Amino acid sequence: MASDPKDIKIVFTDIDGTLFSHKTHQVPKSAIRAIEQLQRNGIKVFLCSGRNFYLIRKSGILDIVRPDGMVTMNGSNAIIDGNIIYRYPIPSTVVDKMIMFAKRLKFGLTLIEENEGHINMIDERVISAHEKYGTRFPQPRTFPDHYDRVVYQMIAFCDEFEESLILPHLENCKSARWEEYAVDIMLKDSDKSKGILSVLDYLGLKPEQAMSLGDNNNDMEMTVYTGIGVAMGNATPGLKAIADYVTADIDDDGWAKAMEHYGLI
Repeated sequence: MASDPKDIKIVFTDIDGTLFSHKTHQVPKSAIRAIEQLQRNGIKVFLCSGRNFYLIRKSGILDIVRPDGMVTMNGSNAIIDGNIIYRYPIPSTVVDKMIMFAKRLKFGLTLIEENEGHINMIDERVISAHEKYGTRFPQPRTFPDHYDRVVYQMIAFCDEFEESLILPHLENCKSARWEEYAVDIMLKDSDKSKGILSVLDYLGLKPEQAMSLGDNNNDMEMTVYTGIGVAMGNATPGLKAIADYVTADIDDDGWAKAMEHYGLI
């Protein structure tokens, strides 16, 4: 059951397909105004993305909106006032196993760190996924069999069949597919809601005082966890099914309309 909108003190929003349109490659002006109005009303706004801080900054979104903080890499980092208040990295043994699979099955693999990401190869699958999201891929490099850097998330540019071969061998891991040939691999007990929990604890707030907005399957946990979970009109059917409210499409001012629907602006 949804919380009382009057209790909402903080809003967590996904970026891609929720706040940032891939049709216009912009944040709708109505959403920018809505965020500013929320903040004037004393409601904090946090970005909550699968991207790491580097990719969020690179997108230019931080030049357009001024969030009160961020939950990055699908919940494995949380950042407030420029400080990382929560970290949940993937064990190096799991990363090394993923590198082995990428070499054997010959698929693109991105390893995402706090402030950068590295990829092993570029092929049509990698290019297609990045073009759709308007992101640039890093310069490819050969991964050593043992990767000695701290990794928080992995992206495998493979199909569902290849994913089904890999996943059972990755200890304590789960996947969230966001493109036909692109899937996030993360720890089973790591998702956006875990990052949100760390922020709420830090700020002394409760889940029922939080609202979330998303459009994809990696937004499911936060949609259920927060007091009010909103799905965009362009969201996946699965997310719409569990949301408290389905707003309009991102390009039809859906973000701002959700805030108006709940009387937050």
